[in-house]
Formats: sequence, C-alpha cells, structure tokens
Amino acid sequence: MNARLDLVGLVVADMAASLAFYRALGLEFPADADAQPHVETVLPGGLRLAWDTVDVIRGFDPDWTPPEGSARVSLAFAFDSPAEVDAAYAELAAAGHSGKEPWNAPWGQRYAIVHDPDGNGVDLFSPLE
Repeated sequence: MNARLDLVGLVVADMAASLAFYRALGLEFPADADAQPHVETVLPGGLRLAWDTVDVIRGFDPDWTPPEGSARVSLAFAFDSPAEVDAAYAELAAAGHSGKEPWNAPWGQRYAIVHDPDGNGVDLFSPLE
C-alpha cells in the first residue's frame, strides 16, 4: 500500500465567511466560490484544501453533527518573517476573529493562533529573526 495525503477537508457553516478568512491568508478562489457547496484549492506542493457546507456532509451522512470542544482540526500557515505573522494576526483580529496574540515561542518561532469562522485553530508562524 502506498497512501499519500492529498486533501484536507473542512466542514463549514458559512462558505463565504470561511473563504473570506482564508483569502486574508493569501489563498485564492474563483469569484463564484462563496456561493458553492464545495470549494477546493491546490496549495504549493500539491496538497489540496477543501471546504464543504454542512448540507453537503449531511447529504451523505444525515446524522452528522459538528464535533464538540476544540479538537476539530488545526492548520498551520508559514510566513517568511515575524512581522508577517504579526500583520496577518492583526488583520484577522480586526475582522473579528479570536485567538492567541503573537508571541516568541521557546522553539524558535514567532507564533500566533487564530480561529476561523467555524472554530478551527489556524496557527501562524515564522522563524524568529
């Protein structure tokens, strides 16, 4: 068997709100994506990231319910500099997203955590300069 990670999928309550969050991190989507029930993009390196509305998931799993607690999924976005981490966090926080403000982590990175519209943790990091 030769399995390889190809796609990470997120279940979203509001496609437009979720895509706006990820656009702020530099991801690009077609103009009509906000109104689609399924959206995906290919990241550098070939990994695909996908979004499906709750209705899509319930279309094949009618009993699906969102997980409780904070153990959904966590994504991590790398930046080139600490200043970029700070700027990205500030932009997302100004748009109303909560999280943990940037700090210098003991493992040698500038780090911040922000939550997307569905409560998924999104880590922002760069090497310390």
